[in-house]
Amino acid sequence: MSVDHRLLDLLVCPLCKSSLRLRRDEQNRPTELVCAADRLAFPIRDGIPVMLANEARALPAEEDA
Repeated sequence: MSVDHRLLDLLVCPLCKSSLRLRRDEQNRPTELVCAADRLAFPIRDGIPVMLANEARALPAEEDA
């Protein structure tokens, strides 16, 4: 399932309101929306971004934001 790019243009980090970067897997499927400022990755499940802080994955220091 694909994510609507118009939706991605509107979404911001729910915590700091920074822009988000789309991350894709090896098959070019959207997997996460990454906030570089907070070093959080919000999952995309079934084409729907889950923009809840308690669902976000903290990015380790060695991983690019």
